[in-house]
Amino acid sequence: MSEQNPAVFLSYASQDAEAARRICEALSAAGIEVWFDQSELRGGDAWDQRIRQQIRGCALFIPIVSANTQTRLEGYFRREWRLAVDRTLDMADGKPFLIPVAVDGTPDKNAHVPEAFRAVQWTRLLGGETSPDFVQRVSRLLGRGSQEPVTFPPAMSRAAAALPAKRRVPTSALIIGAALVIAAGYFAFGLFQAAKEESAVIPTPPIAPATATNSAIADKSIAVLPFVDMSEKHDQEYFSDGLAEELLNLLSKVPDLQVIARTSSFSFKGTSDDIPAIAKKLSVAHILEGSVRKSGRRMRITTQLIRVDSGAHVWSETYDRDVEDVFKVQDEIARIVVEKLKGTLMMGTPAVAARTTNPEAHTLYLQAQYFRALDTEEGLDTAIEKYQRAVALDPGYAPAWSGLSAAYARKLANGGKAGDPMIVRAREAAEKAIQLDPRTGEAYATRAFLQMMVDFAWPQAGQTLARGRELDPANVTVLYVSGVQARTVGQESAAVGFFRQALERDPVNLLTRRYFARTLLHANRVAEAEAEIQRLLEMSPAFPAAHYMLGLILLEKREPGPALAAFEAETSRTWRPFGLPLGLHAVGRTRDAEAALAKLDAGAAGSEFQLAEACAFMGKTEEAFKWLDAATANRDPGIIWLRGNPLFRPLGGDPRYAALLRKLNLAN
Repeated sequence: MSEQNPAVFLSYASQDAEAARRICEALSAAGIEVWFDQSELRGGDAWDQRIRQQIRGCALFIPIVSANTQTRLEGYFRREWRLAVDRTLDMADGKPFLIPVAVDGTPDKNAHVPEAFRAVQWTRLLGGETSPDFVQRVSRLLGRGSQEPVTFPPAMSRAAAALPAKRRVPTSALIIGAALVIAAGYFAFGLFQAAKEESAVIPTPPIAPATATNSAIADKSIAVLPFVDMSEKHDQEYFSDGLAEELLNLLSKVPDLQVIARTSSFSFKGTSDDIPAIAKKLSVAHILEGSVRKSGRRMRITTQLIRVDSGAHVWSETYDRDVEDVFKVQDEIARIVVEKLKGTLMMGTPAVAARTTNPEAHTLYLQAQYFRALDTEEGLDTAIEKYQRAVALDPGYAPAWSGLSAAYARKLANGGKAGDPMIVRAREAAEKAIQLDPRTGEAYATRAFLQMMVDFAWPQAGQTLARGRELDPANVTVLYVSGVQARTVGQESAAVGFFRQALERDPVNLLTRRYFARTLLHANRVAEAEAEIQRLLEMSPAFPAAHYMLGLILLEKREPGPALAAFEAETSRTWRPFGLPLGLHAVGRTRDAEAALAKLDAGAAGSEFQLAEACAFMGKTEEAFKWLDAATANRDPGIIWLRGNPLFRPLGGDPRYAALLRKLNLAN
């Protein structure tokens, strides 16, 4: 067979014959010729020669990957795979030929397959159940569909055509750092995280599967996973991350569609979780994933929408465009995703995003977002510089102004003081973003943060957040900060409601869950608080302050021994010293408690509020008020936990405590 035949060759292990047959039948029903040999055990030279001729002459080669091929390290199908890979060596770069299909949850990252298979798009057809979109895609690749056959620009290798069934991510330190800070809280949670909270490696948490409570909304839920950077140098991650985030933001504007927030969706970056596992942990019915390859001014974006319960590919597409067309592609993808889901959801259309028409400003914005997510001093400084350049190129670019305000606010939370010039800069940037686009929820969160922590203007912050929720109701940052504001002024029921809404859209955000647990504790819902913190510990035993929080709960339950054990189990070098004086005092080890308090006192900078808590609990009233005054002057973020704090009960009858609440505008 010297001439190519417009046929598809199916290669499979004998244990996967039934799945292969289903794929064969679906393709054949569409008029596609399939070479589907069912005589692996027969063998013989003539049979072997015929197989070789078919592989040399077919138009597309579809290897079926499964748990069976994983366990079979020898088999004739592996010879077929090698022959197919050898044939690609004689093909023009970019010519589609290999179309790997996984018929179960086998990830491509650890699959026993030729390396060439990893460079192209994998499709997941669970049990061989073949979606119409896959048939249509094969038909287009054969040049049989109504659309133009897929072609590959010369500057792009055929790896760029691929959408991996598994998340493949470069493992540079920069990328790992970004993934960790995203899991730890990204922007909203960093705003109120005290500078003393150190970073921690947070393993991917095993979120419980969907329950009857959320099953009713399962059809209305989707997670957008971080797109894979398939550029030759793997130096466009800021672009692939940014594209996924912007798609997520567009979809979040659709009424009645529950879109999982970036913090949770991006927490699976670089993990071994397959699509069904991710969907189960996030309790969503649909997953949107994709890949991006940039080469000069050209880009290739490949996307697919998956219905998880059936494994069906609802839709997939590849876009070859100029970089300037990225907004059109985003809008088209968001529109098609909504159209594909509309049959059961009756949803609206995605809103038009506020954006720039300047490609350079957009690139700077995406880079700034990437560096801001690193949450390091250098990363924030780089982000601020790039945001500033973006707004200089396009002064009307609302998202860049909003990002700039958020970066300033994060630096303030990491050690800003009253009178810091960054306060003015953060406020001006937030107001500019709101002026340009009143729907910018993140900017309302920054405005509220400044009103609370700088001005102690809690009612005004509440009004700001109410406006943010009205204009951007799905914004997780606004919901989270609303919970903080409501809790601080003593509206525990409202705070619990806001935190629950935030966690529905961002279930893997561990800092939110920890704040939620403390909110429940302050509302005297101790059993619920313990359940939440235990769930957090199941997700990530090393998460900062998780054991510290458990210790506080056990103190409230009058269990001093277990409380001390929890404080001693705290893995964070920052948080462990805060709990030890409390636990040691509770069990009657007075001398050890005094020593632990003295050690904490020696490193007081940034720990004023925790020192006040310890002194109050240990009966040191004068010292407690001294440290509360210092925490107030320094705008310690711990102030949000002042009202209703069980550790401050010994101060409740002192008139200075009521006076402090009035000073902070927290008195009724």
